[in-house]
Amino acid sequence: MRVVIAGASGLIGGALGPALVAAGHEVRCLVRRAPTSADEIFWNPAVRELDAGQLEGADAIVNLAGENVGTGRWTAGRREKIFRSRVDTTLTLVTGFAKLARKPAVFVSASAVGFYGSRGDEQLTEANGIGQGFLPEVCLAWETHAEGAARMGIRTVTTRFGVVLSRDGGALAKMLPIFRIGVGGRLGDGRQWMSWVSLADAIGAIGHVLTDRRCSGPVNVVAPAAVTNVEFTATLARVLRRPALAAVPAWGLRAVFGQMAEETVLASTRAQPVRLGETGFVFQHETLEAALRQTLGRES
Repeated sequence: MRVVIAGASGLIGGALGPALVAAGHEVRCLVRRAPTSADEIFWNPAVRELDAGQLEGADAIVNLAGENVGTGRWTAGRREKIFRSRVDTTLTLVTGFAKLARKPAVFVSASAVGFYGSRGDEQLTEANGIGQGFLPEVCLAWETHAEGAARMGIRTVTTRFGVVLSRDGGALAKMLPIFRIGVGGRLGDGRQWMSWVSLADAIGAIGHVLTDRRCSGPVNVVAPAAVTNVEFTATLARVLRRPALAAVPAWGLRAVFGQMAEETVLASTRAQPVRLGETGFVFQHETLEAALRQTLGRES
């Protein structure tokens, strides 16, 4: 397949491109600077700038672009950046599709299990509706604009990612320095559910939905076994052979990070990968301990 990736320099995109090339696909990347090679395409989604002709002949488009939601307090300006970074990229791509003589067969657009909001112990599948809060609103707008491709007859998949485990970025990378020195521990009461997925399985799931025509609409990209924050921190400490006796009170997280803490590290989201299971996707890492040991390699 000829695949174009937006967000190719991010945590998932940086691993996806090489994996697709290794699988025999041709990959081009959208970049916001002057291209330095033939496999790069310039765009500036903030002002809806994209030469749609550069997408002509692509079989698949994967949109992983979006501002990091887990950095600092959500000021009004920060919320606007998070929202616009997702909506503008999606709108720019979908508008470009409308100009193509031959449209891509499939459009994979990232989303997040943040769509469901904080739902306690409720087990959440793709059939569940939207939750309450800023992240659900962002995900709804993100997915709604992606559906513009579906109205053109393009098979459209919105991949709702959980916490992607990588030592090089994301939530796990932020935890590692604290746990390595033995002062890690639960956040709040630790009863909140965490929906996670190994980076390898996140990449595998994208490859799966790109090629399996049964996949369309929302797809939860999470491992089958969600864990509570207490279980996550205890497992990480065990893998690192460190204690996990500390605890960060919820009030402290709210005082420092405000709404960001409330809707991310303190939120309880217990998502299940029903659509992946129905279409035969096989996880490499079904348990958290297996995923962490593979991710951390010799360190574990």
